[in-house]
Amino acid sequence: MPLIKFKPTSAGRRFGNVADFAEITTDKPYKPLTKFMRKTGGRNNHGHVTSRRIGGGHKQRIRLVDFARLRFNAPAKVLTVEYDPNRSARISLVEYEDGQKSYILTPEGLQVGQTVTSGENVEVKVGNHLPLKNIPEGTPIHNIELQPGLGGKLVRSAGAMAQILSKEEDFAHVKLPSKEVRMIPLNAYATVGQCSNIEHENLMLGKAGRARWLGKRPVSRGVARNPVDHPMGGGEGKSKGGNHPQSPTGQKAKGFKTRKYKKASTKYIVKDRRK
Repeated sequence: MPLIKFKPTSAGRRFGNVADFAEITTDKPYKPLTKFMRKTGGRNNHGHVTSRRIGGGHKQRIRLVDFARLRFNAPAKVLTVEYDPNRSARISLVEYEDGQKSYILTPEGLQVGQTVTSGENVEVKVGNHLPLKNIPEGTPIHNIELQPGLGGKLVRSAGAMAQILSKEEDFAHVKLPSKEVRMIPLNAYATVGQCSNIEHENLMLGKAGRARWLGKRPVSRGVARNPVDHPMGGGEGKSKGGNHPQSPTGQKAKGFKTRKYKKASTKYIVKDRRK
């Protein structure tokens, strides 16, 4: 998927680029597999802002993507490759032999007309969904389950892929895109292939307006605010204040670990991504 650059007729056009959407086969979603998405503006049920810098954005509909793919040994034909406004990867509409349709994540290289299958002993080819115990080591995979039957939780964004390094007893050692190596049960399922839309990481918005379309509001620097609004605010002229970089609520911004290492899942991490 190449990116399109524009003539620098303005500051926004000079630095921005867009996807050419050459792989997209339709511009309308399958309506029964979508639902209305209500915007929150970053506010909770009391009307209080709990997530800053959120608001506005283009109206969107949620696509109901099937991450679990529990219809085993039922071949499904790929009907379309579509754009999903709620994720960076592309999605595909597939139809089973009984006429039922569902959305799946599109792996790189999957074409309209091809057939994909989910099951324990299906062929190891791009788009098929099968347990880790039947996937050879080194095969690129995505949409990985953490617990069998609960649907893919890991490696679902554009261009992402993981690899099985080894298999020991009941677990596979899987290297994730963050370079973390994690133990995942061998009977958990994953989809073969790399997630589509590989060029997404090279996308440049180019102007503030495109960020607003995505629902991202502007943010002012902490040091430019008043002391009542931010711990780093205030002072005469440009002032650093002497305290460490932090959020408006005092959460340290550099080097402060926020992960709770007493989590039950910590024992499954073989190699930490931070070390």
